[in-house]
Formats: sequence, C-alpha cells, structure tokens
Amino acid sequence: MLFAEGLSVFILAYLAGSIPFGYLVVRLFNGRDVREVESGRTGGTNAFRAAGLGAGILTAVLDVLKGVASGWLVAWLAPGNIWYQVAAAVLVVIGHNYSIFLPERDVSTGRIRLRGGAGGAPALGGSIALWPSSGLIILPLAIFVFLFIGYASVTTISITVISTAYFLYLTLAGLSPWAYVIYGVLATVLVIWALRPNLDRLRRGKERVVGLRAYWMKKAAEKLGR
Repeated sequence: MLFAEGLSVFILAYLAGSIPFGYLVVRLFNGRDVREVESGRTGGTNAFRAAGLGAGILTAVLDVLKGVASGWLVAWLAPGNIWYQVAAAVLVVIGHNYSIFLPERDVSTGRIRLRGGAGGAPALGGSIALWPSSGLIILPLAIFVFLFIGYASVTTISITVISTAYFLYLTLAGLSPWAYVIYGVLATVLVIWALRPNLDRLRRGKERVVGLRAYWMKKAAEKLGR
C-alpha cells in the first residue's frame, strides 16, 4: 500500500510539473511557439519575451502553483510523509525542466530530448508547499536580486539558494526537518544544471542585464551619447 501511494505521488508530481504552462500561455496570447524564442525555455522569463508582461506573469504564477500542488498531492495520497513531500516537490521541478509533453528530436544526435524551463518558479512553489511562510522570505529577496544584480539566471538560482539557506536556518532552530534542506540542495542542482548556457555567458560577460541595473546602464549610455 505504501509503495502504491508513493508511486502515485511521484507519477502525478512529475506529470503536474510537466504541464508546459509557458507554451500554452504564449500560444493563447499570440500563437507563437515559445520554444522558438530566445532561450527556448517555457518559463515566465521567456514567455514574457515571446508574448509580453501579462503572459510572463501568468506563466510564472501557474508554474509556482505547480510546485504548491506537490503539497496538495501528498496531503491527498500520503498525508504526513515528509520524504514524499520532498520527493514530490523535486519531481515537479524535474517535470517542469524535462516535460514529457514537449519531446523533440535533437538534430545533431538524433535522440529524443524533453524541453521545459529552468525550474525557478516551481522550486519556489515547492518551498511554499513544504513551509508556506517561506514565500514571504524567498520572493522579496529574489525580486531584490532581479532588480539590483540584474540577471534573470542569477535570480532563478537565488530562489533555490535562498530556500536552502532558509530551511537550514529553520532546521538548526529545531523548527523543520533536514529533509527540507535536502530539497533546497536538490532544487539548486537542478536549476544550475538547466542554466549551464546562461552561466557560461555570465562567465564571458555576455549574459543579458535586466531590472533596474539594465535601466541605469541604458540611462548612462544615453548620457554618454549626448
């Protein structure tokens, strides 16, 4: 019975994570295929590039809810099982990054690969599922990183790093289990792995600047051009 419950949770969590909201939202907004825009990912940042701010926000919210849904699944099928909660939250991120609904053949290798996002939004949702008030800490700090550090990829990674740090604090304070820290670490690994191309561009100084930093750089360039 326990095995059946676990298997059901894991399969449903992966399938929930695999729902390509960015692809669906952009199709709905303007008919474009988000996989053919910029990074080709299906997350909120690329949905914004493909179909505007409304599409980006809607995609991000829906992707966060996928992570939150991992908690609902466990509460429904295996209530009180901490390790199932962690596994379900991780599997939502995996499903988001490698969606079973978005297979395509790699032209260079001929192999089938699964497309998706980078995992930041569902990872935030997973953190909220594990510890609901964590969103009040993680989201404001991630917005700060976006506005002032100015890289979308760094912002995405910051979500999972902040989650890990917050869960570590809670664990050391005796308020939450070590399993939540493990969730943060695994989510960070998944996000960093998905963002390898961005990190390479960041290393070479070619990553796109966003947020207030981009605004300030634009204003400085305009002054120099006068």
